[in-house]
Amino acid sequence: MRIPHIESTADAVLSKALDHAINNKTKPLGSLGMLETIAKQIGMIQQTVCPTIHRPSILVFAGDHGVVAENVSAFPQSVTWQMVENFLAQGAAINVFANQNDCALHVIDAGVNHDFGARDGLIDRKVGPGTRNFTQATAMDKEECALAMKRGISLVDDLDANVIGFGEMGIGNTSSAAAIMHKLTGVPVAECVGAGAGLSSDGVAHKKNVIERAVERHASVSDPLDVLAGFGGFEIAMMTGAMLRAAERRMVLLIDGFIVSSALLVAARLQPAILDYCVFSHCSDERGHQQMLAHLGARPLLTLGLRLGEGSGCALALPLLRAATSFLNEMATFESAQVSGAKA
Repeated sequence: MRIPHIESTADAVLSKALDHAINNKTKPLGSLGMLETIAKQIGMIQQTVCPTIHRPSILVFAGDHGVVAENVSAFPQSVTWQMVENFLAQGAAINVFANQNDCALHVIDAGVNHDFGARDGLIDRKVGPGTRNFTQATAMDKEECALAMKRGISLVDDLDANVIGFGEMGIGNTSSAAAIMHKLTGVPVAECVGAGAGLSSDGVAHKKNVIERAVERHASVSDPLDVLAGFGGFEIAMMTGAMLRAAERRMVLLIDGFIVSSALLVAARLQPAILDYCVFSHCSDERGHQQMLAHLGARPLLTLGLRLGEGSGCALALPLLRAATSFLNEMATFESAQVSGAKA
């Protein structure tokens, strides 16, 4: 498959113009902190000193994982499809937060082990009824992984938005994310594995052992696409494709928590410039996410103790993106306000 090609946002002339526009607002230099950083980043992505937020959307990708057969989750696999039903019934946290913040929400069946039939509000891009148990085989074969990525790419092409948030739902997917993190960063498995949806300390220890056994079985795998196929889920692969295409289209990528960041790890190994387009919504309480963010060179906007997934952090961070573009476009300059330009 063709991997989308992503250009760096680097532009010395535009960078200087954005700095001037930001620093000339009626405030001390740097006094709006990360809002200034975000404003400049969005301006660089959109190639303008007047960036905008246009019809922001959150994509929630759902998929099941064969590794749940190893008892790595506190909940049964059926919770995946039940939560998709909850999304469709407008009953989940992401529904509440997306509605509150005027953000379109798209729910995608990437590979749930359930037949939903034709449903209003559900985008059917199912690759299969869940992945295989990666302790016994690769989670996906290369063709399945490529198909999931292609379907993610096509989803982005169907959107009229310039900001895309990424969310997920899939019982067992923190195990996939932890394995991907270990393989692509070299961080020890024990530091990548957390409680997921609520495992006890004994459950976390068992989960660690399961993943260690799996990565030993697939010890020779190192290529990022092979790592994705070996350990990922259909929802993670679909997110990876969608992220790559969104950055190629010069959209702002709003990154949620641990599982979404694992998809980005793969995407960044394929196209490092994708990181220019990423705004990291929050640091999850899931163990490993802080180190994953450090590996990506990320500075998250929020630290709220979240570990829900669903794109919830994206919806909560969206008002900060709006604030960043609004101050840049609407705040007075020293000249227009006839205020002394003391910027210290």
